[in-house]
Amino acid sequence: MEKEGKTVALTVVIVGDDPASRVYVNSKKKACAEIGIISNEYALSADTTEAELLELINKLNNDEKVNGILVQLPLPKHICEEHIINSIDPIKDVDAFHPQNVGKIMIGNFDFLPCTPAGVMELIAEVGIDITGKEGVVLGRSNIVGKPQSMLLLHKNGTVTICHSKTKNIKEVTKRADIIIVAIGRANFLTADMVKEGAVVIDVGMNRLDNGKLCGDVDFEAVSKIASAITPVPGGVGPMTIATLMKNTVTASKIQCVVRHPIPSDCSKD
Repeated sequence: MEKEGKTVALTVVIVGDDPASRVYVNSKKKACAEIGIISNEYALSADTTEAELLELINKLNNDEKVNGILVQLPLPKHICEEHIINSIDPIKDVDAFHPQNVGKIMIGNFDFLPCTPAGVMELIAEVGIDITGKEGVVLGRSNIVGKPQSMLLLHKNGTVTICHSKTKNIKEVTKRADIIIVAIGRANFLTADMVKEGAVVIDVGMNRLDNGKLCGDVDFEAVSKIASAITPVPGGVGPMTIATLMKNTVTASKIQCVVRHPIPSDCSKD
C-alpha cells in the first residue's frame, strides 16, 4: 500500500513445513497483494535454531521498511514460542501477542487486537447484535483466541463465561448463552442440545476429518436449525482474521511514522 509516498509492508516468518501454516501464510500473501501491502516472507527450515530466529527478528525490528512482523505459529518444539513473541517490537506486533499489547487489551487502551477475536467482534457487529447485557460463553482459553475474546466481549458490556477442559456441566453453561464462541479444536463439539433457541454461534475451529473434509468445532447442520446466526467453516471467521491482519499492519505503519517523526507529522491522516 502506498499513499503520499509511504509504503506499508508486512513480513511473515514461517519455520518448518507444516501444511496448515503454509495455507495460512499463502492466504495472507494473497490478501496483501489484493490491497497493495508489500508482502515479504522468510521461509526457514525446521532445524532453524532459536538463536537464529531471534537474530532475524532483531533485524526486522530495526528495519524501517518493515511495518508488521508475524511469526507463524506453531513453531518447532525446540523453539520457545514465548521467547519469540516477546522479542517482536510491540509496535510491529500485528498479531497482538506481545505481553505489552496483551496488557493494553486488558485495560481497553490498545493499538492492535488479536486478529481472530477482532474479526469475531466485527461479525457480531455486522449482524446488528448489541452485546450489552447479553450472556456470552467462550469455549477455549487459549492466549490466541479464548482469553482475548472474552475481554473484547467484556469491553462491550457482555457477561462472559469461559469454558475449558476442566469445566463441569458445560452443556448447562452453553445452554443459557446468548452468544457462543467456540475455539477448542474439536470437530463438531458443540451440538444442538447445547444451544438455546435463537443464540448466536461463532465457530473459530478448523478441523480436517478422516475423509479430508474441513469442519469446525460446531455441528453446523444441526445447530444452524436452532441458532439465529451461525458462521460456516470454512468461509466464516477465517476471512475476518485475514482482514484484521491487514488493518493491523496499516495501523502499525501509522504508529511507526508518528514515533519516528513526531514533530511535525501527518502520518496518521487517512
